[in-house]
Amino acid sequence: MQMCGIAGELRFDGALADVDAVVRMSATMQRRGPDGAGVWAQGAVALAHRRLKVIDLSERAAQPMVDADLGLAVVFNGCIYNYRDLRRELEAAGYRFFSTGDTEVVLKAYHRWGTDAVEHFHGMFACAIVETASGRTVLVRDRLGIKPLYLTEVDGALRFASTLPALLAGGGVDATVDPVALHHYLTLHSVVPPPRTILAGVSKLAPATVLVVEADGTRRSARYWEPTHERRSEDAGMTDGDWQEAVLEALRRSVERRLVADVPVGVLLSGGLDSSLVVGLLAEAGQHGLATFSVGFESAGGREGDEFAYSDLVARTFATDHHQLRIDGARLMASLEAAIGSMSEPMVSHDAVGFYLLAEEVSRHLKVVQSGQGADEVFAGYHWYPPMAAVADDDRHGTLEAYASVFFDRTSEDVAALLQPEWRLGHDPTRALVGEHLARPGAATAVDRALRLDTEVMLVDDPVKRVDNMTMAWGLEARVPFLDHELVELAAACPPALKLAGGGKGVLKEAARRVIPHEVIDRPKGYFPVPALSHLQGRPLDLVADALHDPAAKDRGLFRPGAVEALLASPNAELTPLGGNTLWQLGLLELWLQAHVP
Repeated sequence: MQMCGIAGELRFDGALADVDAVVRMSATMQRRGPDGAGVWAQGAVALAHRRLKVIDLSERAAQPMVDADLGLAVVFNGCIYNYRDLRRELEAAGYRFFSTGDTEVVLKAYHRWGTDAVEHFHGMFACAIVETASGRTVLVRDRLGIKPLYLTEVDGALRFASTLPALLAGGGVDATVDPVALHHYLTLHSVVPPPRTILAGVSKLAPATVLVVEADGTRRSARYWEPTHERRSEDAGMTDGDWQEAVLEALRRSVERRLVADVPVGVLLSGGLDSSLVVGLLAEAGQHGLATFSVGFESAGGREGDEFAYSDLVARTFATDHHQLRIDGARLMASLEAAIGSMSEPMVSHDAVGFYLLAEEVSRHLKVVQSGQGADEVFAGYHWYPPMAAVADDDRHGTLEAYASVFFDRTSEDVAALLQPEWRLGHDPTRALVGEHLARPGAATAVDRALRLDTEVMLVDDPVKRVDNMTMAWGLEARVPFLDHELVELAAACPPALKLAGGGKGVLKEAARRVIPHEVIDRPKGYFPVPALSHLQGRPLDLVADALHDPAAKDRGLFRPGAVEALLASPNAELTPLGGNTLWQLGLLELWLQAHVP
């Protein structure tokens, strides 16, 4: 397994691939893969790889990996948790292996099954497989979009990379802001759904997608996985207790799957239900002296900055090797700009810097951790799901109105009021996109439709992306057991009432009582608190003001000066329905653009 960075160029104009550009792209991802680097080129194709050694630490597993006998080359970022089982199956079919990792399994699985190979993989992955004879390239992203893959078209070529800044380093990219993406950003608390990114010249491959690119540039894509958010006939006789047991058993399998590594595996322990349950199940599976890590911040604006009381309780209960990281305001500020520099796209959530600092600490001890992201979207833990239950099952318009009222940061009119006239749109692309998603078949109720949207879109481009970017900035691999695709399929079939029970995540909470202390389960819901960024004052406020007054911001001309000055005059007065700070949202976008787009 290579938890890493990948990059490449596919040319369609008869010229040789620009190896120098691909090397520049790879160089920006050194921190994603500090243990090695490689480049391979053949005619119109060039591939590059940065390696973090986690499975098969030998050079036999180095990438780009080429199998001359099969006529294939691959660059792979991720982990196939069932690679040993697949290897045995492939060996039985006559394949011979020269390495002991999962990258070669990916390559030979493609040779045997073609693009259907993805159906066999349990894991997180983004990869590019090249057929050296035909010039065909296959780009793939995992089912839940845990591993990123960005694309750009430049002068007769398609380039791809694990990060957006890597593509910028290659040169020739249209780095102007996409006005539709800007509308999404300002409506969905920084989420820009695929294929768009905030930049007009860069797109991203959607999760659960295979993109086949022929040597002449023609391409076709297909979605290979979509869980059904409907009740299944085989589950009709299940009691509440049956569902709890099924969820616990699926999570138990998921957590144990994610122990596959040739290095130790720890846990990011927030003290909330989700990460605490991961720790409990790992302890149950015999992981003694498990390394766990928690982070906390200085209080600000009357808000507490840590949840150590709960993480300490879990650490004591399961006798973990616990590490507590306390961050003061000076260290937070010192790392803020570095965290923004590590973002592939602007991420407004305050806990990005928290994860960045936590990952820095954890990387001194480990290369692999498990984390609790995804449970709220999969098991209905957020406060905007209960209002959806009041909407009639067949009322698609009512579903959209209910979701927008509790989830959107602001109306399209309010978005326009923040923007200079040339950036305003005469339509509402965000409401249209969300409405189209909610109207798709395959989800039985309004709650099901909201959960499907959040699992497929909002989760991928907010918490999942945040965890990937901030941990990989320190060469740390984060695995997310709540996003095991079999667990997600089970949760999608579970009746919404069981998920909404108990203030949200009811079925998970009841299952958890068999494993972890009740104090963690029955506590008020917490969030990763970074008070200094949710309550802007002092140095964070100065940083935002400087960014919005910077000549680059004025040249770009995104935001109406009157709106900016009103926000700066009262920096904590305007909050979104989800508690986000409007000034931070605007300032973060400019800070990101100034860091990445000269």
